Amino acid sequence: MRLINDLSRAILSLALILTALPALAADYPVPKEGDWLVRNFRFHTGEVLPELRLHYTTVGAPTGEPVLILHGTTGSGSGMLRPAFAGELFGPGQPLDASHYYIILSDAIGTGKSSKPSDGLRTSFPKYNYDDMVQAQYRLVTEHLGVRHLRLVLGQSMGGMQTWIWAQKYPDFMDIAVPMASLPTEMSGRNWMTRRLIIDAIRHDPEWMNGNYTQQPRSLQFASVFYGIATNGGNQGLYKAAPTREKADQLLDQRLRRRSRAMPTITSTNGMRRATTTPRRAWSVSRRCCWRSTRRTTSATRRNSGCWTTRSSA
Repeated sequence: MRLINDLSRAILSLALILTALPALAADYPVPKEGDWLVRNFRFHTGEVLPELRLHYTTVGAPTGEPVLILHGTTGSGSGMLRPAFAGELFGPGQPLDASHYYIILSDAIGTGKSSKPSDGLRTSFPKYNYDDMVQAQYRLVTEHLGVRHLRLVLGQSMGGMQTWIWAQKYPDFMDIAVPMASLPTEMSGRNWMTRRLIIDAIRHDPEWMNGNYTQQPRSLQFASVFYGIATNGGNQGLYKAAPTREKADQLLDQRLRRRSRAMPTITSTNGMRRATTTPRRAWSVSRRCCWRSTRRTTSATRRNSGCWTTRSSA
């Protein structure tokens, strides 16, 4: 119960923390990075990739209680090591004290240093969704890292959507699941509209060349910067960074000049399987925590994973 109470207090404050000025980094063990090659990985479409590279970062000793942290869209496992997140959770006496927990931060398929379309296959890369990401994470944790049970799965945004699926597919594999900044409902409203605008901006750019481009389409940087300003930073934060029109123009020009590391590729919903699992508890009733997962929520979560712009590092 102590972990749940500590996490509850920490998560309630994260919304404020993530928008505040960066804090000093906590004194936690030096992170370690690694890669694992999965041979003949089969995607939900039936496509098989001869070698799927899964990159990950760990904090703490493997003898600690295992914890899996899942990042958001366009992010990476190492990106979760920023002071406003790891600095508030991984340090001595904090909720996920790395001297007690073995913290695993994986790069999802298509992000960070894991395999992605921009590695060379471009649009020939297998179509992937949240199910494929979660399956890869599960195999990384169990087959490569040798973990038999997780104390916690925590994810934010896209990672939160994956956490919902983790809890439904592997209910007995974890004690606690914490999906942050996500709801197990169909992507709609402004969330989908803004993503659709990014997709269309790239598709309608002549430099896209149906995915066979020779250089990053110029619409990519404009759409990415527009989306980033519209969804991140907050009015007060952006005003503090750019309190005059001149400084606002300077900040915008700086972001437009920055080479985007996120190469959006358009993933198709064709071939996506329907949810076939029956309604059941997201994990077994335990003395710590449980909730009920329904067909509606898991189906909607899977629909989300098939209609988004997959961001992958260039």
